[in-house]
Amino acid sequence: MKDINLDQVSENYYDVLKEIGNIGAGNAMTALSQMLQCKVDMKVPQVRLLEFSEVGELMGGEEQIMAAVLLAVEGDITGYMMFMVEEDSARHLINKITGGMLEGMEFDEMGLSAMQEVGNIITGAYLNSLSSMTNLTVFPSPPAVTIDMAGAILSVPAIQFGIYGDKILLIQSQFYDEIQLDGYFILIPDLESYEKILGALGVPMIM
Repeated sequence: MKDINLDQVSENYYDVLKEIGNIGAGNAMTALSQMLQCKVDMKVPQVRLLEFSEVGELMGGEEQIMAAVLLAVEGDITGYMMFMVEEDSARHLINKITGGMLEGMEFDEMGLSAMQEVGNIITGAYLNSLSSMTNLTVFPSPPAVTIDMAGAILSVPAIQFGIYGDKILLIQSQFYDEIQLDGYFILIPDLESYEKILGALGVPMIM
């Protein structure tokens, strides 16, 4: 494999990532709206290439309790994808889906299962957008759900992909029905997959 560093990328690279982030997040919110059977509005997503150490701080600190759905990405593109929301936001989403059955309760098997389904639909919509834009085959593994501190959750992909550098693609989406929620999509393709994505779109990766 070529000696590639994610710090060495062109401006076109960021433009493409932002476009993928915008379309993917938009389709994900449409899927969420259909699931909740209510209108879900969304602000323009913020797309950033950040160090792992910066991501936890952006979410309110590494000790912030988050609900996360982590899945492997397979097919022409390989890597990981994660969807994270604050614990209170996750409770709001699950209460909407279950008709308030989690109100005032700890996450039980039903709550975790509902969160898994939320993450499955949202990440699936995002990956479908990526596949449509690149004409690459992309499919997710069954998702895993966890409730933990942001730092602990992020340590899993950090260890897995630290050999490629410290950068990950973060898409921060603010969406709201009755209340505003911050959702975070994290896409971590391996380096060969970065090349495939940009090659499929005709964008040179190296400056």
